[in-house]
Amino acid sequence: MSIFDDSPRISSGPPQPGEDLYGLSVSELDDRITLYREEIVRLENERVKKQAEADAAHALFGKNG
Repeated sequence: MSIFDDSPRISSGPPQPGEDLYGLSVSELDDRITLYREEIVRLENERVKKQAEADAAHALFGKNG
């Protein structure tokens, strides 16, 4: 393997945003789309929860700033 090797690399780890998708099949791309959509839902739910906690704290203790 050369330091100038530009061939696509298939990651053996979990999917990472921005990684090369060239070597993935349609099925693998569908799997990743599903995974990312589920992760977006999880992140949005956590954001709603944290915002509610922050709102409750501000209501109880007042807003500083």
